Amino acid sequence: MTQTTRIYVDADACPVKDEIYRVAARHNLPVSVVAGNFIRVPNDPLIERIAAGSGMDAADDWIAERAQKGDIVVTSDIPLAARCVKAGADVIAPNGKPFSEESIGMTLAVRNLMTDLRSSGEITGGPRSYSPKDRSAFLSALDQTIRRIQRAQQK
Repeated sequence: MTQTTRIYVDADACPVKDEIYRVAARHNLPVSVVAGNFIRVPNDPLIERIAAGSGMDAADDWIAERAQKGDIVVTSDIPLAARCVKAGADVIAPNGKPFSEESIGMTLAVRNLMTDLRSSGEITGGPRSYSPKDRSAFLSALDQTIRRIQRAQQK
């Protein structure tokens, strides 16, 4: 028996929730939309809304405790991505960038460096704004990841 892939969405600042719902419906996959508090989701039996609580990392902890091999996590939170990659899940940022065992260490190091530079005033700008190109890259990455997982589960 093969495990059903579940898509976990770190939803508080996720710009691609609607795209995730459409792709999940096309592949008949369940989605857990996880936020600190209440978040509106479509009325669909495949979509589960989780209010993880208002604790500092409540939503991240909820996702990290459940994500496993065969699941997909959508997040731009690099520490959460690292936890989920370690658990064996596939992790994709909303801009389509995949996080992997090979890349997560360097990604964490760069994140920490940028945090230090911002806190010291060396860098004052934030990340660039989200673009249609990012949305397209995300849709492609999500679809490719689902297909790759499905092929692996059929073996």
